[in-house]
Amino acid sequence: MAKGPSPQRTTPEPAPKEDGNAQDFVVQVIRSKRRTKTVSARLLNWYTLEVRAPANVPEQELEQILSRLIERARRQRAKLRLFASDEILERRAQELNRRYFGGALRWRSIRFVGNQQHRFGSCSPRRGTIRISERLRTVPQFVLDYVLIHELAHLREPNHSSAFWEMVYRYDKTERARGYLLALQLEDDLAFAEQEGDPGGGDAR
Repeated sequence: MAKGPSPQRTTPEPAPKEDGNAQDFVVQVIRSKRRTKTVSARLLNWYTLEVRAPANVPEQELEQILSRLIERARRQRAKLRLFASDEILERRAQELNRRYFGGALRWRSIRFVGNQQHRFGSCSPRRGTIRISERLRTVPQFVLDYVLIHELAHLREPNHSSAFWEMVYRYDKTERARGYLLALQLEDDLAFAEQEGDPGGGDAR
């Protein structure tokens, strides 16, 4: 696999700067005196890899370890690219419908669209259509599942009533997914608003 530009590597101070390359990572290295042996890494979001290392690990050794961790993270992230087509999106929605709504929901179409830059998804109950932002093609499955469940719930509850949120929160990864989306800064404040021009619909911002 061809390697992209070298990822940025930073320490906690100053704050990391985005390198602007969505195919690569911004790497945050946190050295700790309490950590004596192991170097660990975790994906904070789609673009950010947090690495924790002992304070006294030699720089050259850390660079070699970072290289391996970054390649491992790239492979892990690649496995999350599960929703490349509208057909796969439709099948996933049907599965979530069976699991969380007893298979009772019906819609005319569900697909990815490229014109939603300020919302994750939208639902028009009257037209029976659900649209998901292209930006979510590459997020982890649990994140996209949350957005799908949110929009599916609008087919039954057009507004953000307590009954609506009760349905959404049947999904046990709701809070985790909302936190992930916030970390990606794909939205301003995780607010969900009514779809303009369709009082009977909802959209995920």
